[in-house]
Amino acid sequence: MLKKDKVKFIIEKLDELYPTVEPPLTHSSNFTLLIAVLLSANSTDKSVNKVTPYLFKIANTPKKMLELSYEDLYQIIKPCGLGPAKASNILKLSKMIIEIHNGKVPKNFEELEQLPGVGHKTASVVMSQAFGYPAFAVDTHVHRCMYRWGLSSGRSVVQTEKDAKRLFPKDRWSKLHLQIIFYGREYCPAKNFNPNDCPITTIVGRRSLFK
Repeated sequence: MLKKDKVKFIIEKLDELYPTVEPPLTHSSNFTLLIAVLLSANSTDKSVNKVTPYLFKIANTPKKMLELSYEDLYQIIKPCGLGPAKASNILKLSKMIIEIHNGKVPKNFEELEQLPGVGHKTASVVMSQAFGYPAFAVDTHVHRCMYRWGLSSGRSVVQTEKDAKRLFPKDRWSKLHLQIIFYGREYCPAKNFNPNDCPITTIVGRRSLFK
């Protein structure tokens, strides 16, 4: 199957399975989205969504976040993992947003990625979900699925992002990112994976997966 045919099939199947998608991280503003995505690194959305309702109840702006001590913030976000680094980065980026960006989350990749703890994937999610900018954030689910579907080499998330942007229509990037995440969790997990239970991999997947 040619890649263009794979892409067409994948888009149609994902639209069939997930016609509408909502961001999985609970948030109420650009700032709370940024914090939630930062917390999700090396964690699960479920863990983050257990922590953020209380966190955002007491600190949903950069100013209120800075009113928390490092220790208090660390104790709140500890269940998400990497607590010391995340707490430090959240306080540092909150200060930068106030001092450099007039209290608002910057709306371009360069300035977002200058914030402590904010890498390209986090910036991509924020640009897409907060500002409606076409971005294709590559997390572990997207990276895994793109490899299993024979659309990328799996060598790096950087290469996977380049391949995804080259193959899929730009106006579909933001939605596809979420659709593939949901699909990866439900049909194409990292562990105990059976290609025959995966309606996309069964059709377009790499042959080696079936050996």
